[in-house]
Amino acid sequence: MTKIMIVEDSEDIRQLLQNYLEKYGYNTVATHDFTSILDAFLEVKPDLVLLDINLPAYDGYYWCRQIRQHSTCPIIFISARSGEMDQVMAIENGGDDYIEKPFSYEVVLAKIKSQIRRAFGEYAVKQGEKVVEFEGVQLFVERFELRYRDVKHELSKKESRLLEVLLERGEKVTSRDRLMEKTWETDTFVDENTLNVYIARLRKKLRGMGVPFSIESVRGEGYQLRTGS
Repeated sequence: MTKIMIVEDSEDIRQLLQNYLEKYGYNTVATHDFTSILDAFLEVKPDLVLLDINLPAYDGYYWCRQIRQHSTCPIIFISARSGEMDQVMAIENGGDDYIEKPFSYEVVLAKIKSQIRRAFGEYAVKQGEKVVEFEGVQLFVERFELRYRDVKHELSKKESRLLEVLLERGEKVTSRDRLMEKTWETDTFVDENTLNVYIARLRKKLRGMGVPFSIESVRGEGYQLRTGS
């Protein structure tokens, strides 16, 4: 049974969350001592944490950072704060999602299910599987599968090899020769137009997924990933 740790200082909200989630088969553990949340987390070993931001003593951002030193389990922030900066801070401090108060319990349940699938279900990374990541984009190398947020895209074998090199290099420039060598794994001559075709295909797929970077040409050198363009 999935175990959810609820860190919420409002007794009413805490109790309502517990009642609702337990009705759908979740095992919930609520924190009452807000000075030792990390100790409680390490003892409970939950599969997911619902974490309020406005807490006594230290805020939710602090406790999220503490938990992240020990675990990668999903953490969903729940807060009355509605500003964009609060949501940005939640993600930057290690959170996986953000829910504003007042909230719909159906939305809470849907987000919990989504994070559990990512962590333990069909989207989970299998042991020993190679995953290359850059700016939140994940390439599952053996599956030829690209993911960004809730979007998933299948790649061809050569597209996957090509993107693997680019993601590993990040914003460093990668020469065309190196890309062709790694992608085609052969000393046989490969027409540069063939590389151009694959780069164009990848650009189109990346744009369609809304990723935060693009594949840019560097004249006379090769290609690089560039953020904010």
